[in-house]
Amino acid sequence: MTEQTVTPGATGTPGATGTPTTTEAPPSDHVFTPPVLRPEAPDASPKPPRRVLRAVARWTAAALAFGVLGTGTAFGIASLERTDVPGLATEDDGRWDYPELSLPALPAGSPPPFGAGNPAEIHHADLRDLLLPAPAGAVPDKKLPGGWISTETFLEAYRQQDRQSVSQLIEDAAPRHIAARGWTMPDGTTSRIYLVRFTSTAFASGMIDDLNVGASAGTPLDRTDTTEIDASWSSQNDFENTSSFVFAEQAPFGAEHVRQAYTLAGDTLALVVHERPGKRETDRIAFQQTLILQNQLLA
Repeated sequence: MTEQTVTPGATGTPGATGTPTTTEAPPSDHVFTPPVLRPEAPDASPKPPRRVLRAVARWTAAALAFGVLGTGTAFGIASLERTDVPGLATEDDGRWDYPELSLPALPAGSPPPFGAGNPAEIHHADLRDLLLPAPAGAVPDKKLPGGWISTETFLEAYRQQDRQSVSQLIEDAAPRHIAARGWTMPDGTTSRIYLVRFTSTAFASGMIDDLNVGASAGTPLDRTDTTEIDASWSSQNDFENTSSFVFAEQAPFGAEHVRQAYTLAGDTLALVVHERPGKRETDRIAFQQTLILQNQLLA
């Protein structure tokens, strides 16, 4: 099993589909380092609308609850013991065997999402190429193969009685694209990753606010019962340009155990879900590893 790190892609066609390409494995003592992409020509994107100001109070409270203020990113991760970081721990701790990762190439002249000249924090790379690839041994979800999905398919992540209200929120925010990938592991754990791209970070953060995500998990996901903040998630696992809201079902739970997380990364909202049938909890290490690696692709 190898460690993962993301490096900018040297070649590629704008808008190409597919998963990120692999790169040579780094030395064994390598730690996560957010990729540095050189900004190109400035972007004329408009300033985010004032709607985001409405969410400031909620974000402040949620940030305090999760400890996301003062995120250490790579510096914080570097200061931890290897066994404290899911993506860098020992091979027998429950990590999944993900392939080496690399960032897709940006369209010519496009700045990185958090670079100069990109105030709306737009991800110009193909959203499908920013989805985390499945680990070794996974059986792909035929309904979520790693491509574009419809709003109706995304709504299936939520309880039946809440889908109409979430549908209205999506219609109001008018996302540009939704992409998703899912798979099932040999132990029965299913993983689903949804990426929703909006026209700016204001609309992405507004969606989290409208879903009431913060001090609580917000609008319940399908097949969830009592879901609370996962106190085992450390702010040091977040990257500089991402903010994660991490939750886990509490005992007693129903026919399956669910872990979930929302991540805001500029114009893109990520929803990561791990679900395991039976009375055993989903593995915390594998879930946090999945979340860290997905966030790294978006940072």
